[in-house]
Amino acid sequence: MGNAESNTYQNHLSRFLPEEQSDIDRMFDTLSGSSGAAGAKNGKAMKKTVTLAALQAYMQEPLPEQMTVRLYNGMKSVDLTGKSSGPSEQIAKEQFVIFMSNLLKGNADEKITIIMRMISKTEGPVKGKQIQEFTEDLIMSLVHVLSFRKELQGWNLENTRDAASGVKALASQLLSELKLADGKNPVGPQLMETTFDQSVIEDWVYRVPQISTFLNVVIRQGFRVLYSLPDQAKDVVNLVPACKGIRGRGLVSLFDIPSIIYINSHLPAELQHKWQLLFSSRVHGESFSQLCGHIVNKGPCIVILKDLDGYIFGGFASHSWEVKPQFQGDNRCFLFSVFPSLAVYTCTGYNDHYMYLNHGQQTMPNGLGMGGQHDYFGLWIDSDYGKGHSKAKPRCTTYNSPQLSAKENFTLDAMEVWAVGDLPENAVIKGKKSILDVDPEAQALLEMTGKSRQSDGLREPLGDDDDDN
Repeated sequence: MGNAESNTYQNHLSRFLPEEQSDIDRMFDTLSGSSGAAGAKNGKAMKKTVTLAALQAYMQEPLPEQMTVRLYNGMKSVDLTGKSSGPSEQIAKEQFVIFMSNLLKGNADEKITIIMRMISKTEGPVKGKQIQEFTEDLIMSLVHVLSFRKELQGWNLENTRDAASGVKALASQLLSELKLADGKNPVGPQLMETTFDQSVIEDWVYRVPQISTFLNVVIRQGFRVLYSLPDQAKDVVNLVPACKGIRGRGLVSLFDIPSIIYINSHLPAELQHKWQLLFSSRVHGESFSQLCGHIVNKGPCIVILKDLDGYIFGGFASHSWEVKPQFQGDNRCFLFSVFPSLAVYTCTGYNDHYMYLNHGQQTMPNGLGMGGQHDYFGLWIDSDYGKGHSKAKPRCTTYNSPQLSAKENFTLDAMEVWAVGDLPENAVIKGKKSILDVDPEAQALLEMTGKSRQSDGLREPLGDDDDDN
């Protein structure tokens, strides 16, 4: 090893704490065990290396094969200066360490050469279609490895909607941030055929933090390196919120894993660690009174609904919902769509019509609304439960969102409300008793109508925080 190469290697090695270094040494020894144990050649001990086959054998379960090949291509792209021969098919220890250092500890400039090789094996500019395939592989690998390592925090692939469409939707959303040097933003078929050079991809990686974060988690969780250290624990907690209140209910959420990750990243940091189901029309019934009873005074919430045409959309309410004829909330509120496209629409500053909840009034509209104005909301659920509208010609004044539903006036298919962050103390105390405990008439009425068997669905599970992990 030449001096320049040795110095570069030592600089990269010094980025890791001693326990991190031993973690990486252990992983390299594991991977090179089969390929580097061929013994001596011409009387000299062979240098340990890692082959693609060894990498594939180790990663067979944690990661999809196409991502393993991309990681291998990324490692192979690390240029060890002063090498006499051309690129080798085997990964040297120095390449492995520099790969880990650049992707886990480096800036956008240091990551970009490796990411370019992960997108395409050949040097030079890449096509939009290749970037799309890389991004979809990355998101799919993220979901796969978190599921395999049991790091989904109470969510799983059974209690959420199909992840495959979520992978495509999140990839499309991240790709929409690709901008050419002239500032143009190619979309659709044009994007697929557009050629992007390294500087454009570097700018994209710099502006779209998800790419680096997802790669970081895929590498740490895939290789099982540096995953137990405090900064990594924080990465995963902030990435996927703990899920409470869905276990044992046989419910499949309207969210998919990629959309949970994306929507959660737009919440205020102090609310990203936990989501708790407050209301589901499939559990608590299709009733506006039930909806209000479950969501009022429960702190910040996410409302998500699906219309009969299959469109899925909703909003984040930054404050506790209160029943009153005035607008409430603040500029942290936003609207979003999950299907057919994934997007978040934040406040414009045009007005303060963030949140509205009213019930049983003669003179003011009764229902739940976000953005826009009375009778022209960006999102509206009528107190005549089942009806709603999303009006935006051309955009919602409060959130700059388009029409979120398939039709302007829609029929509701399903709805969920999730409390985000920790529940307010008064909500926790109230939540310990069911309405059926304190109102015997309600219990009697349910029994008369033959619905007593469903009362467990109305009762919030106790101690849910403890058993949902």
